[in-house]
Amino acid sequence: MQAVYAFQQEGPESISAGERQLIVSLEKLYELYIYQLSLIIELSDFARRRIEENRLKQLPTQEDIDPNLRFIQNRFIAQLENNRDYLKRNASYKINWVDEEEMIRKIYNIMREDEGYISYMNKDKVSYADEKQVVALVVMRIFSESDHLRSLFDEKNIYWTEDFDTAIMMVDKTIKGYKEAADEYSGLPTLLKDENYSDGSEDMQFLIQLYRKTLINNTDLNKVISERASNWDLERIAVMDTILIKMAITELIEFPSIPVKVTLNEYIELSKEYSSPKSKVFINGLLDKLITEYKEKGIIKKSGRGLME
Repeated sequence: MQAVYAFQQEGPESISAGERQLIVSLEKLYELYIYQLSLIIELSDFARRRIEENRLKQLPTQEDIDPNLRFIQNRFIAQLENNRDYLKRNASYKINWVDEEEMIRKIYNIMREDEGYISYMNKDKVSYADEKQVVALVVMRIFSESDHLRSLFDEKNIYWTEDFDTAIMMVDKTIKGYKEAADEYSGLPTLLKDENYSDGSEDMQFLIQLYRKTLINNTDLNKVISERASNWDLERIAVMDTILIKMAITELIEFPSIPVKVTLNEYIELSKEYSSPKSKVFINGLLDKLITEYKEKGIIKKSGRGLME
């Protein structure tokens, strides 16, 4: 969706160039995901350093002498820190937070004042689920709300302005999916679920074909929308709405293995996230009309049982 939008806003000089940028942006999204994971470990390391510094004070308090070690001994963070897949990727991206200590300090101080974190630190006992939950809280409530962190990633890479929240959600999904029994050899989730297949990624082929066919058929798709958007001039329809509708039509017609309902639901969800408050109703209504019409004309052809529903 973002790649189609960029192309239509006088971005890449050709569809092929845009396609290459799309693939690079996916690779950069995964790098941002690893950066976010590494920040969890860096935050734990910072907390460990603070504890050691406090112990060396000339007049340490009782809390300095006998600190609460629960966060720096968090089992999920330890698993992540020793994960070989993570370590390999972290090294390949050459991630280093040494120049960002002030930002880490601010995040650490915000975390210490968070009610969820305080509750975790003061519990009599914590489960592995509790340990994952507090890390997810830090990511979703503190990382995601940090303007400093967003600005840092904006400066590091042009692709990361729009990908910040997506990477945050990927980290949250990783935390929730991690198992207590996972060892150092447990692989991190891949960006595309089938990208390790020896015969190539079906997911990658899907996104390239969806991008390419949406743009190649752009003129025809504009006509389809304008003819069926009663009382709406095409130029008055939100740009993002037209892009989502074009992509949905392309998916309905060109991808026989994707159920009609899945396509409809996915693009309505995207409209809630990226377009105007009224977009959901408009996109749903127009696609409903098209699906009924295309089914009657035999334009939509699905290869599996139940996929037309």
